[in-house]
Amino acid sequence: MERRSAPAATVHAERPETAVDRHWRAHARHALHHSLTFVGLLILLDWGSGALTPARAGLWALLGAIAFAVLLPARVSAGDGWLAVRGIVVRRRVRTDLLVAVRRYDGATAHLTLRDTHGRRLALDPRILEANPLIWHLLDAGARRSLTLGTLRQGTHALQELANRIDGQEARAVLKASGLL
Repeated sequence: MERRSAPAATVHAERPETAVDRHWRAHARHALHHSLTFVGLLILLDWGSGALTPARAGLWALLGAIAFAVLLPARVSAGDGWLAVRGIVVRRRVRTDLLVAVRRYDGATAHLTLRDTHGRRLALDPRILEANPLIWHLLDAGARRSLTLGTLRQGTHALQELANRIDGQEARAVLKASGLL
């Protein structure tokens, strides 16, 4: 009788090592479509007026690239004890298990700012956490460890408000899916 052992890769299959923003690709596609539409309209208008030259077409293409860079959302990923936000140029990463402060800023561009004991900080849109429960769970677990260690001194109320909102949304989604709402 032959003995077979389980493959080593299945050991961590239940708990992923890294969670990424599952909507990032769609948002990046939208940014590309909007910038291409913008460039297309500029070139079409310039061509219609008879003023289109290769230099102007290059200028519109450059303007489209800048529009894409502005519209492209940051890519958020999280793991056990860390959270990272990667833009086109800059990548920021904090240790969620060594957080010192969490601040929430509301307004036209609501964002959450996290700072760790190493002095590193990052800012992210709280809607990313609301749309990605796994990233939220990893951040929340790290923040709880920071609270237990005593490093998290500012911002527990901001995390609690965010947790209440996310939990409320998840509860409504469960009730709606079950037909009770």
